[in-house]
Amino acid sequence: MGLCRERHEHYLRHLDDDKESLEYMMTEHLRMGGVYWGVSAMALLDRLEEGSRREEIVSWILSCQDPKSPGGFGPNCGHDADITATHYALLVLCVYDGVDKMDVQATARYIASLQRPDGSFAGDKWGEVDTRFAYCAVSALTILDALDLVDLDALTQWLLRCLNYDGAFGPVPRAESHAAYTFCAVQALALIGALDAADLDRLGWWLCERQTPGGGFNGRPEKAPDVCYSWWILSALNSIDRAHWIDGKRLADFIRKAQDQEDGGIADRPGDVPDV
Repeated sequence: MGLCRERHEHYLRHLDDDKESLEYMMTEHLRMGGVYWGVSAMALLDRLEEGSRREEIVSWILSCQDPKSPGGFGPNCGHDADITATHYALLVLCVYDGVDKMDVQATARYIASLQRPDGSFAGDKWGEVDTRFAYCAVSALTILDALDLVDLDALTQWLLRCLNYDGAFGPVPRAESHAAYTFCAVQALALIGALDAADLDRLGWWLCERQTPGGGFNGRPEKAPDVCYSWWILSALNSIDRAHWIDGKRLADFIRKAQDQEDGGIADRPGDVPDV
């Protein structure tokens, strides 16, 4: 079974056809993330320019700026700004070569304002902290060439406090290791040149142990495999030069089996409903 490219393209192009559906309304707060994953998937399929909605999407992203938090973007029009939506907005604008349409300095200042005294980053003005937001901050500020606005030494120390005895990272200090949060910590450390502070062999082994007999990865020990961890884990392994430690063929087979061969899209695991 190969990759159902044409069906996936069709699935992605028609994600928002029915704007009156309950599913569409219930995912209003996830729209910016959905746009990022959809646009980046189309780019990977080399189908971004065919029937391009560039102007429409760029205009919508700019309309999601939060006037109460200058430089910040919300997940949809009228929503409060947060660091995750701001990161997604920046990434989509990068894909469409539209970063010049945003206020770069204001966005950099907004992100920097979310750093806490201990080096961590809050996700928004309400103050929730975890490694996701640290990664979003470092990634966005790297793109904006504004890492000098934040305390990287304090951030490095905070990230290392999230490192566990098993070699992987939790969302906050003293929390259970989790593959997605490990990805965030690894990429943040990589972007600021501090990856050598972790035991990369132990980290790589923990990540490799997430591959299940069916080929897919799980996010934690004894959990079911999920296609999304193909990205989180393989990306982290690639960043520490240990992607060859897993069975890539079995992983690819697992992903292909999770495809919807009739309507397109890929599910979390074979037999489930696909999502963007």
